[in-house]
Amino acid sequence: MHILDIRPEHGGSGNTIARFDVQLTPHCRLFNLKLVRARSGDYRVYAPSAWGSNTATFAPELAADLVRAAGDALKGKPIDQRAA
Repeated sequence: MHILDIRPEHGGSGNTIARFDVQLTPHCRLFNLKLVRARSGDYRVYAPSAWGSNTATFAPELAADLVRAAGDALKGKPIDQRAA
């Protein structure tokens, strides 16, 4: 798994921390995933939706790996303090 690009979210996005693109395998890339901080304080990752439906969902283990990879990629980048 490799984060290709991560874009910290600034202003007006509720609990969204960042959006990012990831290469899961040499043959699979996902774009515009959303890293959010839930009210519980936990971090979650969501795939974009299309026509009101999820384009992808993630097993808990993969979701945890995505959160960890996105967090590592964000180190040293400014994060919207409202969501922290």
